[in-house]
Amino acid sequence: MGASPMPNLVASAIRQGLYTHIVGRRILYYPVLKSTMDEAARLADDGADEGAVVIAERQSAGRGRQGRSWVSQPGNLLFSVLFRPEMAQLPFISIIGGVAAARAVRKTAGLSPKIKWPNDLMLDGRKTAGILAESAIVGQSVCYAVLGIGINVSLDASESAEISAVATSLNAAAGRETDRESLLRQLLLELDDLYIRLSRGASPLPEWRGLLETTGQRVTAISGNEPCAGLAEDVDETGNLLLRLDDGKLITLTAGDVTLSGANP
Repeated sequence: MGASPMPNLVASAIRQGLYTHIVGRRILYYPVLKSTMDEAARLADDGADEGAVVIAERQSAGRGRQGRSWVSQPGNLLFSVLFRPEMAQLPFISIIGGVAAARAVRKTAGLSPKIKWPNDLMLDGRKTAGILAESAIVGQSVCYAVLGIGINVSLDASESAEISAVATSLNAAAGRETDRESLLRQLLLELDDLYIRLSRGASPLPEWRGLLETTGQRVTAISGNEPCAGLAEDVDETGNLLLRLDDGKLITLTAGDVTLSGANP
C-alpha cells in the first residue's frame, strides 16, 4: 500500500493554468513521502497512465545518482513523473528533464543555469537541481520510466556540512523568492512539450548540448569505482560523455560523476 495523498486541493491549484496533453493529467501531493520515485513506480506497476506526477513536500528516503541520498528540506521542489516511452526514447527521458528544468528556471527565476554531465543543474558552479531517471524493462519493451527532479528553491545549504560547499538554491542565486507553484507549473509544461516532440522524433540533444558546461573542459570522472582524467570532448547521439584520456584513448561514459579537474568533487 502506498501513502495517502492530501485532498486534491493542492493538485487542483497546480492544475489551474496547466494546459498539457500528457504530463500532469494526474497530480498527487504528499506532505511526507519516502520517495516520489518509488511512489511513481508503484503507480506504474498498478497500471497508471503516463503523465502522473507525484509531489512531496519532504522525502525521508530520497535518492540521487550513484546511490546517494538527496538532502530534503521543506520549501523546495521534489517530484517525479511517470512516462511510458518507446525503447528508442528511453535514453532521452533524463535529458528532457534537464532541458525542461533549465527552461523553467530561466522563465520563472530569471536565472541561466548550466548542466553538469550527466544532469545536474548548476548556478555559479554550484548544484541547484538533480535529475534522475529509472526504468523497468522486460525483454525489448519498456514497461515504464520514472523521472525524478529535485530543485533547491529555498534550501539553506549551510545547514548541511555535506553540501554547504557545493550546493545553492534559486532564492540564494536570484536574491529573491521564487514562486514554487509557478516553477512547477512551468516545468510540467516544458516537460510535456519536450516529451511530445520526442515522441514525434525531435531530439532534445542539441538544446541539452548547448546547456552543458562539461564539454571542452578537463575533468576527472568516476565511473564505477575507477577514476580517470582527460578532456570531455563531446557527447554522443544518446548523451553519453566522450572522454579523451591523457594517453590519447577515447572512452565513452554512460554514467558516473565528473568534476572539473582541480575543483572540489
